[in-house]
Amino acid sequence: MSQIDDLPPLRAVLATHELNAKKALGQNFLLDLNLTQKIARTAGNLEGAHVVEVGPGPGGLTRAILSLGAERLTIIERDPRCLPALTEIADHYPGRVEIIEGDALKVDFAALAAGRPVKLIANLPYNVGTQLLVNWLLPGKWPPYWETLTLMFQKEVAQRIVADPGSNHYGRLGVLAGWRTEARIAFDVPPQAFTPPPKVTSSVVHLSPRLAPLAVEAAALEKVTQAAFGQRRKMLRQSLKGLGGESLLERAGIEPTRRAETLSVEEFCTLASALG
Repeated sequence: MSQIDDLPPLRAVLATHELNAKKALGQNFLLDLNLTQKIARTAGNLEGAHVVEVGPGPGGLTRAILSLGAERLTIIERDPRCLPALTEIADHYPGRVEIIEGDALKVDFAALAAGRPVKLIANLPYNVGTQLLVNWLLPGKWPPYWETLTLMFQKEVAQRIVADPGSNHYGRLGVLAGWRTEARIAFDVPPQAFTPPPKVTSSVVHLSPRLAPLAVEAAALEKVTQAAFGQRRKMLRQSLKGLGGESLLERAGIEPTRRAETLSVEEFCTLASALG
């Protein structure tokens, strides 16, 4: 493994600070700096960028982001055990790193951006990754405060994010991501790349915002997708019964005998508008 800086190897960092990944925090550490650079490069040109990283752990991806020229890096870490290692990185790159200790689910990311587009890059903890993505997809204003999202998920979750109508993976995440973004899976990461190895393959997903998504209330779209996919084996007239059922479907011009996985993103937006 080639060095991207003159900081200690990550395995030495783990040993020095007695860091072991905690299952309760959804942690799996990436120690291959070539791989973390590949993830960071997926976000595009980082020269002069403001990047926000969630869950840096011992800082493998953090170091890759900084080595590729990010002007400012804000890292959010809830595990206090990791802070000394992250502080060492911040000291190595003076004036470029801000460390926030806390829960990313409670962070105001728009405020962090401060009116300047940010790139979000993260090897997300498995236990909060999906909710963080939904939060980033549904800010009050659009275009959003973020320029791109480059995120690692379990492969199954990644497939749900990029899924097309009619596929087994298509669901609420696919609708929300398809509505507001162009999403693609950049590459897969095998379990053995992590310490400790998870039981599943992971995937890096890159999302770019659509500048003019279909005009619909995010809350309404959330509501219809949750109801429709909450009972995905049933016809829409049954799964949407609590939202108006056949009357709602008639207003939207959608056959009541169809099932959720057959509807396009555009049709879900029509449903959400009809819910109005």
